[in-house]
Amino acid sequence: MSKTHFGFESVDEQEKAQRVRGVFDSVAPKYDLMNDVMSGGLHRAWKAYTVLVANLKPGQRALDIAGGTGDLALAFAEKVGPGGQVVHTDINYAMLSTGRNRLTDAGVLLPTVVCDAEALPFADGHFDLVSVAFGLRNMTHKERALREMCRMLKPGGKLLVLEFSTVAKPLQAAYDWYSFKVLPRLGQWLAGDAASYRYLAESIRMHPDQATLKTMMHKGGFGHVDYHNLSAGIAALHVGIKC
Repeated sequence: MSKTHFGFESVDEQEKAQRVRGVFDSVAPKYDLMNDVMSGGLHRAWKAYTVLVANLKPGQRALDIAGGTGDLALAFAEKVGPGGQVVHTDINYAMLSTGRNRLTDAGVLLPTVVCDAEALPFADGHFDLVSVAFGLRNMTHKERALREMCRMLKPGGKLLVLEFSTVAKPLQAAYDWYSFKVLPRLGQWLAGDAASYRYLAESIRMHPDQATLKTMMHKGGFGHVDYHNLSAGIAALHVGIKC
């Protein structure tokens, strides 16, 4: 059986899927709170910037992959209006259920689908925009997922990948200290789960850096790819345009 990484561990591919599912089953109830604490609220600014770059128009169609608790899906729904469509998806039922409940509480009813980004159940060229926020690094076959995202888009459609990335070197030591010393303790204190947040820190280090992901997106079928470093590279927004 093929091997892949789960944080810093080398595991079988099937085992990774099960263990990633376990992480997000555990963190789902406290996911929004932990995002606020971990990032000092910066994730909200990063997502607001993503919505700005998306530049969705009334009547357009958007697919939010690994949509979790629904931040982007909710914002996209406001942009496309009643004549548009936003599909909210995640591979993890606990995360998707939390997001669906949050959207319903806000009075927004969207198609909500449990699905794997590596084998998406939608027709070719159906969407104007595809987004994935803080989900790509957890996918086993990132290249396959990127090809699927490209397949979903109309010619000229846009992919937005918002993800933790490689921080600027002057901040590396402080960022590592926070990630491996502080973050697991916060996870234990607020969510009763240090191990899942240790995995999240490790998964960031195993994710391709900005330039590597840009190359992967080109290979996945995107003609123009650019990225925007956010907060000195703690996160990055990659933008790909389908040929």
